[in-house]
Amino acid sequence: MQANGKKRDSGIPLVGELPWGSHFCQFYRTQKDLLDVVVPYLRAGLENNEFCVWVTSDFLTKADALKALKKNVPAFRERLEKRQIEVFPYTDWYLKGGSFDLQRTLDMWMEKHTEALSRGFSGMRVTGNPYWIDNKKDWDDFACYEAKINEVIGGTKLLVLCTYSMDKCGVGEILDVVKNHEFALAINHGAWQIVNMPAACCSIRRETAAR
Repeated sequence: MQANGKKRDSGIPLVGELPWGSHFCQFYRTQKDLLDVVVPYLRAGLENNEFCVWVTSDFLTKADALKALKKNVPAFRERLEKRQIEVFPYTDWYLKGGSFDLQRTLDMWMEKHTEALSRGFSGMRVTGNPYWIDNKKDWDDFACYEAKINEVIGGTKLLVLCTYSMDKCGVGEILDVVKNHEFALAINHGAWQIVNMPAACCSIRRETAAR
């Protein structure tokens, strides 16, 4: 999953620096949880000459995202006007054309990556939210898409943060998420912690088998 040795500031104190090609996720329950991770992550990218993309959902809309970024990112209006950051509702990204298409979505990311480098940015960091999923077919298709990201991200200057609502994830969905990401961020007793993916998968499988 990791592209090269040059590391980037993730903007998340618990995580620290990440190499290009990192693909990780966050589990959240509240808007505050989501913003506590996504906003500093994107702010660090903007401050380090990266192009940033945020794909939002009905849980936290484009308007909500822009408001939070304006409040927390210095010179945000100027960065927005020069298109260093773009914020899309999920309907204009994941469901562009009316339905989710794995290859189309991957192609859109890679086109943005190529554009970012051609415009002189150091790389690109993105974050997306599949809160819109409400059926098993879309979930299975999105899980395949997440796995495919790991195949195409190598050799790129991309950082990818995927955010998942705990209220929308059962045991099966959590297993799908953890197997497709290097690590996860989750709140435990009010504090953020890093969840090791192989260990999490084993723990969930043991708990499920014991029921």
